[in-house]
Amino acid sequence: MITKLIVRGLVAGLLAGLLAAVFAYAVGEPGIDRAIALEEAAAAAAPAHDGTASGTHSHEAGAAEAPHSHGEEALVSRNGQRFGLFLALGLYGTAVGGLFALVYAAVRGRAGPRSEPALAVTLAAAGFVAVVLVPFVKYPANPPAVGDPETIGQRTLLYLIAVAIGILAVAAGILAHRYAAGGEPWVRWLVAGAAVLVPVVAAWALLPEIAEVPRGFPADLLWDFRMASLGTQVVLWTGVGVLFAFAARRRSPV
Repeated sequence: MITKLIVRGLVAGLLAGLLAAVFAYAVGEPGIDRAIALEEAAAAAAPAHDGTASGTHSHEAGAAEAPHSHGEEALVSRNGQRFGLFLALGLYGTAVGGLFALVYAAVRGRAGPRSEPALAVTLAAAGFVAVVLVPFVKYPANPPAVGDPETIGQRTLLYLIAVAIGILAVAAGILAHRYAAGGEPWVRWLVAGAAVLVPVVAAWALLPEIAEVPRGFPADLLWDFRMASLGTQVVLWTGVGVLFAFAARRRSPV
């Protein structure tokens, strides 16, 4: 029954989310601490800059200081934020696992590999590409010190549009691969790849850029943070696919 699949998806997602949180804590937290230290140093230097700069420069410094005020006591301690990381990724993984199980139930026997474990892994890979990789290429994650709070609504909307494009592009690729079933394998994969890439490339050319990384921000810190963010998602989606595949292999008939 579908209820059993959903329960397996929720459990797999929760475990995958916790694994992703461990990865994010070990790999991503040092970069966040460094970014926060840079932000605090910039905020501490801003008053002196304001006192000596022209009116235009003073306005720019004030705008840069507005997004984060680490000079004041933080509402949530760093230990609280680290706990929140595990809680948020655990809940996010659970939600992903539940949705994953619903999609799995919808496509099982209709598309993808006949083997249920292979279908789970393939579906997780497709989900990662659609929901994570495609949006990440256009709008990669940035550290806490990067980004203007006044544009957060625009950035969120553009990211959701990118996610929708990724999902539609992957769905188009799956349908193209299915409808080209009568051709050679390499033709089917070529058609599927074109069905994914053409709308993605076209959308990426039309969607606006978001360039809010401040001048002088350490390139190595930016790169490390983005790779840690992407790696966290890799761990989560791999965990969902592998754990669900393991459950499907050992399941009783549903």
